[in-house]
Amino acid sequence: MTKPEKQEILLESGTNEMEIIEFYVGSQPLGINVQKLKEIITYDASALTVIPDSPPAMLGVLMMRGSTIPLIDLRAHLNQRDQGHEEQDQRPVVLVCEFNHRINGFKIDGVNQIHRISWGDVQPLADFIGQYRPRFTGSVNIEGREILILDLEYVVSEFDPDSVLGDPSEVDEHDSDVATLRRDKRILMAEDSSIIRSNLEKVFNDAGFEGLEVFADGESCYERILELKKLADEAGENLQQPFNLLISDIEMPKMDGLTLCRRVKETLGYKDIPVLLFSSLINPPMEVKCDSVGADGYASKPEVAKLINMMDHFLGIEK
Repeated sequence: MTKPEKQEILLESGTNEMEIIEFYVGSQPLGINVQKLKEIITYDASALTVIPDSPPAMLGVLMMRGSTIPLIDLRAHLNQRDQGHEEQDQRPVVLVCEFNHRINGFKIDGVNQIHRISWGDVQPLADFIGQYRPRFTGSVNIEGREILILDLEYVVSEFDPDSVLGDPSEVDEHDSDVATLRRDKRILMAEDSSIIRSNLEKVFNDAGFEGLEVFADGESCYERILELKKLADEAGENLQQPFNLLISDIEMPKMDGLTLCRRVKETLGYKDIPVLLFSSLINPPMEVKCDSVGADGYASKPEVAKLINMMDHFLGIEK
């Protein structure tokens, strides 16, 4: 079994659209961005090697064409019951996904189809729910079904915490002069994951970036940029740079990072303000999309030290 056939019309970068694949864990419909999906294979228990003393949801490593990949049982990990359908003859499959420069397998109960949706249709989970359910970044209603968008990066981080942000100790020590230069910079950051957002905020503050404003999605970040522009206009100030740098995730409810970057660069004309995209989706095809919307740089989420070095470079901070 391979990846389901996609629609023929390719998605244009920065249009706030994405494609999700809808699949099932028990009877709950879930979705992930198609760009994370490499292929779908039939689950073969004989190809599985169990790892002793691993968590129950970590089934082991799966042999696939001469390579091994970690295999996570999503139903066990999400504690999802089948709501009375346990007796049905199910043929589980495996989603083989690639993100953060890693390949992982996820055992699920079935696949429905691919949907093209707008990020504007993805509703963030309420804060009080997100606090306890960070495995989901939002939901979208399609044909009467409420599809939860699963945060695969968070799921993997529960088994391997360094897979999302890497090791913070890799960030270079900074002297007082560097800290002073960083402290004076106004930086905006859009990141929908509350866990990643708080971790990044701590790493940046520890590195000396104190003028940081964080937002839970691209739309709220863009609204803040419009507010800063309006304040500058009302004050009669000729501010070409109401902020110094923008960092954004790519996958976010309401407005994705590619759209946010395009609006900043093209709609508002802030071509001289650096925009860095920090995402688990960074790979050669995605780099082309980032370039097409005017991004100045990009890094994959485990590479937080690389991101900070890029920030210093575009802010003109010499160490």
